[in-house]
Amino acid sequence: MSAGAENFDIVILGGGSGGYACALRAAELGLSVALVEKGKLGGTCLHMGCIPTKALLHAAEVADTAREGEQFGVKTTFESVDMKGVNAYKDGVISRLYKGLQGLVKSRKVELVEAEGRLVAKNTVEAGGRTLVGGHVVLATGSYAKTLPGLEIGGRVMTSDQALFLDDVPGRVVVLGGGVIGVEFASVFRSFGAEVTIVEALPRLVAAEDEAVSKQLERAFRKRKIAFRTGVKFAGATQSGDTVSVSLESGETIEADLLLVAVGRGPNASGMGYEEQGVAMDRGFVLTDDRLRTNVEGVYAVGDIVPGLQLAHRGFAQGIFVAEEIAGLSPAVIDEMGIPRVTYCEPEIASVGLTEAQAREKYAEVETLEYNLGGNGKSQILQTQGFVKLVREKDGPVVGVHMIGARMGEQVGEAQLIYNWEALPSDVAQLIHAHPTQNEALGEAHLALAGKPLHAHA
Repeated sequence: MSAGAENFDIVILGGGSGGYACALRAAELGLSVALVEKGKLGGTCLHMGCIPTKALLHAAEVADTAREGEQFGVKTTFESVDMKGVNAYKDGVISRLYKGLQGLVKSRKVELVEAEGRLVAKNTVEAGGRTLVGGHVVLATGSYAKTLPGLEIGGRVMTSDQALFLDDVPGRVVVLGGGVIGVEFASVFRSFGAEVTIVEALPRLVAAEDEAVSKQLERAFRKRKIAFRTGVKFAGATQSGDTVSVSLESGETIEADLLLVAVGRGPNASGMGYEEQGVAMDRGFVLTDDRLRTNVEGVYAVGDIVPGLQLAHRGFAQGIFVAEEIAGLSPAVIDEMGIPRVTYCEPEIASVGLTEAQAREKYAEVETLEYNLGGNGKSQILQTQGFVKLVREKDGPVVGVHMIGARMGEQVGEAQLIYNWEALPSDVAQLIHAHPTQNEALGEAHLALAGKPLHAHA
């Protein structure tokens, strides 16, 4: 052991959702913790991801509300979007959450090391000239915004990282990628008044979702005049002056003021000593078993560097799991399919469990039901369209819930209970859902699937 080494029960590399959750839970369980973070505590989610993008999406909703007041009998006019004001609002939200998180870490007596860390032995991290030795080490170094080979980021070509700091609203935007990040930014830019075109190589938008959800989103985007090209590959981009020219393999060229590259996020796990210490990797990701152990004894990994859903709440849950595992509590393994997924565009998408296609692969017989939000009072009040789709194993539990419509992200809480508790439609049908809420749509869908639809068109 090197001179001046400091010993901890756990040394955590990365202070994002996975790392800080692990630190807080471990400290609560009486373990000594060092948390190493080279940037800001809270990581991507708080500073460059979930929180700032959702603040932009809320500002976008306010813009739409101002524009559409007339349909509710309220005379409002939409003047313009002041990006300076939007950014001040967004930064205010981040700063309040950041202060709260810093206070929490301090109060739990977690040793926060604000420096770049490196794994130098299987139980040792070097950071800021300090040598931190852990009974266990947790790798939680997160992800970065990817680009495509040969596509340089800079000028009029940017990722979500730069798009969060725009001074003004571009007139024309091309969004490269029709996944979660792509459709969320497309939604924001459209609400702020830009002309938007999404380019997606796969045959449909949000291709990881149930096909019915993709179709409904595409209908809604057409209505919102968000253009999209699916099943077509990007060929190249050239910048000249204030414009960027985007060419597609179909031969089409689209002129824009901004090209937003939203082709997903890559694991931030190279050049930090993982490979040298023998940690098993695959295409840059750190491989773990279902208890989040790497192949190196005493070394765990959580969050976006572990293959699977790249979601803050997944990293958060995994961080808690690892802290409890190290403390000897033998927590239950996390079911990846039971993690709720929300895409915060307008309309919102929320899902948990298997898509219909996945369920048909897994089970001999599958039943599905779509309950249209047209039958839901609160959805009519909000003037939103969409549905709740249920997928069940025939005569068995509900194995997938897929929802689209304004605010449907708020319904995924009950949906994930239904999936994770393996509820039968009849179990949910007897629960009473408050009227008038969008939550009733979940209740009505289960009533219909249980064979007692109250509304004939359900």
